[in-house]
Amino acid sequence: MKQNTFTKLFLSTFQLSACTFGGGFVIIPLMQKKFVDELHWIEEQEMMDLTAIAQSSPGAIAVNASILVGYHVAGVFGALITVLGTVLPPLIIISIISFFYTAFRDNVIVNMAMTGMLAGVAAVICDVVITMGKSIFQKKRVLPIIVLFASFVAVRFMKVNIILIILICAIIGAIDTLYLGRKGRQA
Repeated sequence: MKQNTFTKLFLSTFQLSACTFGGGFVIIPLMQKKFVDELHWIEEQEMMDLTAIAQSSPGAIAVNASILVGYHVAGVFGALITVLGTVLPPLIIISIISFFYTAFRDNVIVNMAMTGMLAGVAAVICDVVITMGKSIFQKKRVLPIIVLFASFVAVRFMKVNIILIILICAIIGAIDTLYLGRKGRQA
């Protein structure tokens, strides 16, 4: 792996993490634009798969996604580089803010800026939902759509534990993959 790749991995994740407010759901579409659309290091479907794994793994989604992207692009060292690039900006920013916490806490302008940022974060999360949902509906398969709506209903209206939903979806996905694999070999 070239040194240029490691540098680009670090700088890309550092920049994305430094300029992103709102957590993992906000950084995921930006990672997709960077690594899929701009650098062409990952295919769109692979990025969707990595996102699904990052969301279902314990820990911060942004860190999980950076580990998976870094590993996919450049192995273990790539994963270490991307984690470092992802966690350094928040660590630096939070360290600086902690020194001035009392001044920031009561500042009207800071409070207004945070309120404005919440609206932007909500818009980006809506974009993620639409983008990920679009890929499910474009496949023209019924099972993923049923799982999508059943999961939403179970979490939203029936208050089913999200861990149970993830496990059930993983089992359904594994069975479906095995079924499609057998069906493909028989054809």
